[in-house]
Amino acid sequence: MNERKTPALGTLRDRVELLSNVQTVDGTGGLNDNFVSLGFAWAKVRSLAGVLASAQDGRNSRISHSVVLRFRTDLEPGDALVYRGQRLEILSAADLNGRRAYLSCQCSQLEPMG
Repeated sequence: MNERKTPALGTLRDRVELLSNVQTVDGTGGLNDNFVSLGFAWAKVRSLAGVLASAQDGRNSRISHSVVLRFRTDLEPGDALVYRGQRLEILSAADLNGRRAYLSCQCSQLEPMG
C-alpha cells in the first residue's frame, strides 16, 4: 500500500489522544518529560511488522505503527499518541502528500519498564 496516497473517505475510524511532550527542568540540571493532552482526533492506525528506523543521533528503533490523521502543526517527533490504551511515541511526522491535508506519523510502541 502506498503511504503517500490520500486515505479514502471514511477510513479515519480510530480515536487517538494527542500528547505533546513538554520538558521541564527537574532542579538537578536534568529535564523531565511531561506529556500534556492536546485533545482527541480521528485517525487511521495500522500496525506494522516492526520496521527498523534510524534516529538522527544514530539510535535505532522499531516502527510499530503507521498513523494518518488530519494535518496539524502541533505534533512532532518526541510527542505521543494513545491508541487503545497504548502509548505510541512519534518518531516522524510529515505532510502526507504536500497538500497539508493529512499528517503521516511513524510511531514506536512504548513498552512499560519493570
